[in-house]
Amino acid sequence: MDLIMILKKYYSTNHISHSNSFKEILIQGQAPDKGLFMPTTIPRISPEAISKLPGMSYPEIAFVVLNEFLKDEIAENDLRNLLEDAYNFDVPLEKISGQNFILRLDRGPTASFKDFAARAMARLIYYFYRDPDKNLTILTATSGDTGSAVANAFFKLDGINVFILFPKNEVSEKQRKQMTTLDHNVAAIAIDGKFDDCQAIVKRAFGDPELSHLHLTSANSINFGRLLAQTVYYFYSYSRAAENGEQVIFSVPSGNFGDLMGGLLAKKMGLPVYKFIAATNENDEFAKFLETGQYQPITPSKNCISNAMNVGHPSNLARIIDLYGGQMDPDGTINQIPDMDSMRRDIFAISITDDQTRQTIKDAYEKNRIILEPHGAVAWAALEKFKAQDSKPAIAISLETANPAKFPDEIEGILNIHPEIPGALKDLDSKKEFMQSLPASYDSFKEFLVLKECGKGVCII
Repeated sequence: MDLIMILKKYYSTNHISHSNSFKEILIQGQAPDKGLFMPTTIPRISPEAISKLPGMSYPEIAFVVLNEFLKDEIAENDLRNLLEDAYNFDVPLEKISGQNFILRLDRGPTASFKDFAARAMARLIYYFYRDPDKNLTILTATSGDTGSAVANAFFKLDGINVFILFPKNEVSEKQRKQMTTLDHNVAAIAIDGKFDDCQAIVKRAFGDPELSHLHLTSANSINFGRLLAQTVYYFYSYSRAAENGEQVIFSVPSGNFGDLMGGLLAKKMGLPVYKFIAATNENDEFAKFLETGQYQPITPSKNCISNAMNVGHPSNLARIIDLYGGQMDPDGTINQIPDMDSMRRDIFAISITDDQTRQTIKDAYEKNRIILEPHGAVAWAALEKFKAQDSKPAIAISLETANPAKFPDEIEGILNIHPEIPGALKDLDSKKEFMQSLPASYDSFKEFLVLKECGKGVCII
């Protein structure tokens, strides 16, 4: 890393762009050189400070973590108030058996773990970006729950327009309707392709100089602001499960790998973690990379029932590889090999098939009377497989990332029961949908985007 980047707070994984402001990287989303922003220095939270977390609420723990990065850019009282407003819902940690826990991240307004990042990001962006003469345009690619969380978090915020791209045939009906029934400043776009097509379109738009007048930013895990918010629930769940400062295991359902990257960031900040389990569905490009040292994206990605994880080339691998001293370009070419030994010490990666996912949902209900949705079931199955080969006694926390009611057909088909519908999902069927369908073509999306924004008075011709 050259001297100018060492003197800056943030740098790009492509090692060209850099910034000295969290506000700037939050608003930019993706780095100008098409890389992903990383902090030059990761602050540490002391063991003493971590020992005090059990007595704190979720918003209070969020303040402890986020303030380490934001203390020079936002007043403490403003940050506390912002986080109290963002996290006004329960975050249950359920003890299942022995030392095994499930962290339920599905109690927010869209019944998904994406609420944790989207609500904090929306409030931070609104706090920093106040320009009556310029609208901010948010582009987000989603494979499932990101879109609904982002749409809900930014809905009706003045001066912010949201465009959400999702694969037309690879989201559940509930997930789709959470995006398409809002309208106003939210445009939901069904792309006739895969999530990777949606992601490629968004990334290309960020690098298009002809769209610079639209003031584009991202609210998915391309944006470092989202990852920072995701570190919090690792500290929170640790504070509720561990009693004597011991190390814990986290099993993380992984698609675009933002969730895992948030956990790795928490570990670098001082959280005592023994192992992360990167639990993927049949899109197993990372598991194979960790095993062989050779990375090969899966094109097209495989369509699995854990649809939010149907990603053949995860964006955040560039950050993970950077964290371990390597360098990956946006196309997935590794120009510098990371420290594979360190990565393997920290991460156990495994692929879970759809058949194994369904069997895990069935077994978990029969043995423990718990209902897992497909993504959480992938994480639980991966945890069981890891513990079968690692005899170290340790507290284990498996992340459940969505409410089972988002996948009623699968749950009913496997368990023959109807999952209880949370308030966030009620009445969706009776609401009108607003949706645009487009081919998996950047030019088609660009034309739509420009015409749509012209209608809002921000187009420069």
